[in-house]
Amino acid sequence: MRLWVIAYDIADDKRRRNLAKCLGKQLQRVQESVFEGWLHQPECNTLIEEARQLLDPGQDRLRAYPLAVRKPERYRLHGRQVQTQRNTDYWIIG
Repeated sequence: MRLWVIAYDIADDKRRRNLAKCLGKQLQRVQESVFEGWLHQPECNTLIEEARQLLDPGQDRLRAYPLAVRKPERYRLHGRQVQTQRNTDYWIIG
């Protein structure tokens, strides 16, 4: 699991709202067009694919940055912010 930062620049209001809703299902909004959250690689891949379906490739941009921070104590915040919570709940479905 690693911390991901996803940022976007979307030209259309409807697409921007839809993308924010999509990302907000698994990530925390930290700026107007920036989300972050702790995800496993397969979760991130699925989320990025869902997000890509909402974009107009000729007008919109989406960037996903994997951070090398694997331990929350190495993650630093400055200023008035809420720290992104690392999900520690796991479901095993058989």
